[in-house]
Amino acid sequence: MDRNSKIYVAGHRGLVGSAILRKLREKQFTNLITKTSKQLDLRIQKDTEEFFAQEKPDYVFLAAAKVGGILANSTYKAEFIYDNIMIAANVIHSAYNNGVKKLLNLGSSCIYPKLAPQPMKEDYLLTGLLEPTNEPYAIAKISAIKLCRYYNEQYGSDFVSVMPTNLYGPHDNFNLETAHVPPALIRKFHLAQLLHEKRYNAIKKDLQKYPLGFNLNLDLDIGLILKDIGITPEYVKLWGSGKPYREFLYVDDLADACVFLMENYSHREIGEFVNIGTGSDITIKGLADLVAETVGFKGRIELDSTKPDGMPRKLLDVSKIKALGWQPKISLKDGIRKTYEWYVFS
Repeated sequence: MDRNSKIYVAGHRGLVGSAILRKLREKQFTNLITKTSKQLDLRIQKDTEEFFAQEKPDYVFLAAAKVGGILANSTYKAEFIYDNIMIAANVIHSAYNNGVKKLLNLGSSCIYPKLAPQPMKEDYLLTGLLEPTNEPYAIAKISAIKLCRYYNEQYGSDFVSVMPTNLYGPHDNFNLETAHVPPALIRKFHLAQLLHEKRYNAIKKDLQKYPLGFNLNLDLDIGLILKDIGITPEYVKLWGSGKPYREFLYVDDLADACVFLMENYSHREIGEFVNIGTGSDITIKGLADLVAETVGFKGRIELDSTKPDGMPRKLLDVSKIKALGWQPKISLKDGIRKTYEWYVFS
């Protein structure tokens, strides 16, 4: 890519897309194309094809997706598989039809089997059963990987796929009904601390700025509302046993890796896809302790073992991308602090 290349970032308002946009601007790329989901519904083939035919981008970052945590994945199964398959198919096919030089497809580590050996290597794909709670999303992401691979094989395109580990950072989703673990924990402990300090006006502003995703009447007792979802001045209740291990990557590190790969490597060097992560993990309870410390909450952490844990461990083998010359820069502790500061002050 040169600085005048026309680059389309699909999903530029999301966690990943916004980070990629920041990285491109930091590197002084100026010819950037973005469209909100209201301006362009990538699930609609005709609209997607017309957009590509009109804009003719040189490079595409495919970061648009319907995403969510374990609750959302379990609740909106049909939406997760349909929306994500349609977005991937329409963007990838339109990129091929309109001569895109290179496309980078963002996947997810949930593509790996539930009981895959740890750490998970790229060649473990499709070697076992998926985790049931996120199977619809995983199948859609696997389909996108295979689309890129087979378009490369049949048509000679240069479409690459990357599989990031669990992500967090600025512009994350803090809706407790659909959020992933780090933003959900940040918000829960923040609200618990506000309750402890009896800062009820600050809580009301938080609920207005970031709706919880439930039908709430703020005229009711705020303490009772939050207690119903496991947030009190004395304790915060978490789903599951707290024992599963998870790997977390700050989203600006992912963006750095994506631009690095787009600038330097084709699918021939990368292969079918490449993992992007830190190579280290932490228990959910350990993450909760870190978030509580960052927020300043000194109450208890209660675990609800009646709720599902998901996969017992998800750690990526990142030896391939390290061999290509990239590694993360931001520690989990610093990343959580940066994310919390963004949540409070943005």
